[in-house]
Amino acid sequence: MTLQKLNSIRTFPFTSNPKFKPPGVVNEKISETPAIFTPFTIKSVTLKNRIGVAPMCTYSSANGLPNSFHLVHLGQFAVRGAGLITVEATGVTAAGRISPHCLGIWSDEHRDAFKPIVEFIHSQRAVAAIQLAHAGRKASGGGYYTEGRGFINDVKEGGWPDEVVGPSAVQDFDYLGQPKEITLQGIEDIKEAFSQAARRADEAGFDVIELHGAHGYLIHSFLSPISNKRTDHYGGSFENRTRFLLETIREVKKFWPADKPIFVRLSASDWLETVLPDSSEEFPLHWDLKQTVRLARLLRDEGVDVISVSSGGTSPKQTVPFFEQFNTQFSYEISKEITTSVAGNIRLPSEAEEIIKSNKASIVLLAREFLKNPNWVLDALVELNNLKEKGDEGKKLISWPSQYERSLL
Repeated sequence: MTLQKLNSIRTFPFTSNPKFKPPGVVNEKISETPAIFTPFTIKSVTLKNRIGVAPMCTYSSANGLPNSFHLVHLGQFAVRGAGLITVEATGVTAAGRISPHCLGIWSDEHRDAFKPIVEFIHSQRAVAAIQLAHAGRKASGGGYYTEGRGFINDVKEGGWPDEVVGPSAVQDFDYLGQPKEITLQGIEDIKEAFSQAARRADEAGFDVIELHGAHGYLIHSFLSPISNKRTDHYGGSFENRTRFLLETIREVKKFWPADKPIFVRLSASDWLETVLPDSSEEFPLHWDLKQTVRLARLLRDEGVDVISVSSGGTSPKQTVPFFEQFNTQFSYEISKEITTSVAGNIRLPSEAEEIIKSNKASIVLLAREFLKNPNWVLDALVELNNLKEKGDEGKKLISWPSQYERSLL
C-alpha cells in the first residue's frame, strides 16, 4: 500500500485525546510502582516502562511496504501501554527478506509508508523501534501464513532463488534453498544497504534501530562456525567471524544520529552444546555464550547501547529447552558487559518483574503473550499491585486509555 493510500484511511491526525494518560499507577492507595513500570532512559530516548513488544514477523506485506494491517497491529500495543514497540524484521534489500510478504526499507517509498505508523506510536507516548535485517541463507522462503516455510524456487512465484547468499555455500535446513557464498563486493553492498536503511529509519521518525544478528539470518550466520566456513578475513577466527557485524555497525553510525540508541539482537547460543561440543576456545564448532559475552564487549566499545538477547535458529540440530524465561540465563551474563533486553517464553507479570528486579535485563520483551492478550500491560498493573481480587474496582485504581475507561463501568 502506498503512503497516499494509507493516508486515505485517516480521517483525523494521530494525536492523543486531550484527557489521554499513559497506562500506569495513578491512585495514592498504591504505594510502590512495580519495577517493570519504572521509566528507563537510553541516550535521548526514555521508555515510560520496561515492557517492549518483540519484533514478530507477520508476513502481511506486499513489495515490502507496510500497510493498514501493520498500523493496527502495532498500534494496538501502543494504545494499551507497551513502552517499546519494535517493527518486525525489515529487509534492508528486497533479496534480504525472509519471504515475499516481509517488510522492507530499501527505498524512500518504504520510508514514507512507515511514517504514519511511527506517528501513531508516538501519539500514544511509546517508543518506536525497527529491526533492520537481512535473511541471508534463509531468504526466499514462504512465510508461515502463506506458502509455508518451504523455499520458493521460482521467480514467477515471487522468489529470488539466484540471489540467496550466506557467508558460505552451506545450508543445513532441508526446506530451504542452497545459498551462494557471498562475494567481498556483496558484503560491501549489504553493509551499505544497512547504512541506508538506518538513514531511512531515522527519516521515518524511528527512535531506535535494532540490527538483527540472531536466528540464523545473515549476521548470525557470519558469527557461527556452523554456517561460516570462509577462509578469508571474514571466516575462521572469532575476530574474523565478528568482522562483518562490527563493520556494519560502523557504516550504520555514519547515518544514524549519535543521540539515538542502537540495539543488536543476538542468539546467545546455537544450542548445539550436546550435539557438537567445542573443539577449542579459539576455533569452536558453534556459537555459544562465551563468544557472545566477548562480542558484547566489542559492541559496547563500538557504541551499541543494548543487546537484545535471544538464542538458536542456525541449525535444525539445535536442542532448545523451552522452559520459562529460558534466555534470561544468557541475558544475566551479557548484562555484566552491556545493557540487555530479553525475550523467550516470558508469560507472567511476576516473571517479568523478577527479571527486572534481579538485574537479568533492563527491558522485558514479549511476543506471543501480546498476540494472545494485547491488554497484558494493563493486566500486569492489576496483578502486580495486588488488585486482582477487587475485580473492576481494582482496575479503577489504575489508569486505562481514556477511550476504554467505560469498560470499567
